[in-house]
Amino acid sequence: MELADIRKDYSSKSLDIKGMNPNPLEQFKLWLSNALSAAVNEPTAMHLSTVNKAMKPSGRIVLLKGVDEGFVFFTNYSSQKGLQLSENPFAALTFFWPELERQVRVSGKVSKIPAEESDAYFLSRPKESQIGAWASPQSQVIPDRDFLEKNLTNAVERFQGEPLKRPETWGGFRLMADEIEFWQGRPARLHDRVRYVLSVNKGWKMERLAP
Repeated sequence: MELADIRKDYSSKSLDIKGMNPNPLEQFKLWLSNALSAAVNEPTAMHLSTVNKAMKPSGRIVLLKGVDEGFVFFTNYSSQKGLQLSENPFAALTFFWPELERQVRVSGKVSKIPAEESDAYFLSRPKESQIGAWASPQSQVIPDRDFLEKNLTNAVERFQGEPLKRPETWGGFRLMADEIEFWQGRPARLHDRVRYVLSVNKGWKMERLAP
């Protein structure tokens, strides 16, 4: 089969702007709850897009770890995404739940969360993941797999004699959205798209977009 011939028709649901929550964060929580209930594959996975100071974009999949006034995720601050966010603190997220024929796009400004929040989450992770954060110089060039294995062995030995703690180079970010779009697949590629745009003085504005 040719790639150009691969198609899927969407027809399971519709999206009525009148029935949506006026707060997009609450609407997102509802859709995320639907994804969790439907046991979709990796419901908290999201594509994070960042841009460096030369305006070159990069993307990767990370996991959402919290939704409050913004979208929270964790990483190594010295990784590619961490460094790019220090150079350009604006980013975009994309969630795709194919089982529900839904997509959510989010954009806004990103900042580091307080250190105590990062500490609390880090210490809630499995011990193996905590040690792994110490073993991996994320995004840096390394000579081979043995380098990682040796780092891991050294970290395991180190923390047999002292309590685990969060590396200073590891922690959380919170993206404060100024635009969120909800997409529901529909037949004949006439998909439903509803966008929320944040106005400083007027709050969230809802509008329907052509597919």
